[in-house]
Amino acid sequence: MMAPDAYRCYLALKNHFTKDHYDYIKYHGKTRATNKAFYKRRDRFWFEKFARQKSDKEVEEFFVSNFVYSTDPGTMWIGEMIKEGENRYIDWKKKIQSLSYIFKEDVNSLFEENTLNEVFDCSKGHPPILKSYLGGNTSLETLVICDKILGYRENFDKKLNDPVWETVSRKIKKYDPFINIDVPNYKKILQKVIL
Repeated sequence: MMAPDAYRCYLALKNHFTKDHYDYIKYHGKTRATNKAFYKRRDRFWFEKFARQKSDKEVEEFFVSNFVYSTDPGTMWIGEMIKEGENRYIDWKKKIQSLSYIFKEDVNSLFEENTLNEVFDCSKGHPPILKSYLGGNTSLETLVICDKILGYRENFDKKLNDPVWETVSRKIKKYDPFINIDVPNYKKILQKVIL
């Protein structure tokens, strides 16, 4: 990948994770950024260095992992991301490689004391699955997988009207296309835990 392409990938994924109207998958990562605009940037050497070190797929994965796990993806600067983001990327890769194990552990913990209906009950405020995520006991990937299986996010969007859920809902929605799983297989894992 050339440096201007890495820059466009960075911009496209930044837009994907920060703007409601932009969808990286739908627009195939296209942006209006030009090579001329890239070469005017003072931080272009970060992209040049970065593009030499990683394959095309690794560049995309690196940006996804950093934007997903950033507290404020809109303010992430490429220099900071490259200096500090490698650990996030390595942790993210490990998590993706052991996704079925993490999912199984998370749902075992969630359903240890609760039924399916209780875990997703938002009639009294935040449901247990959201509280578990906010408490650091359930991964974002598990929330995405559960939404792929059960489709609970849209229901929560209608019932929960608070900024905490809105932030988590946006993360789930934006992260969903990057979690490629065999849904029937994960459904079986969930059924074994629930039944």
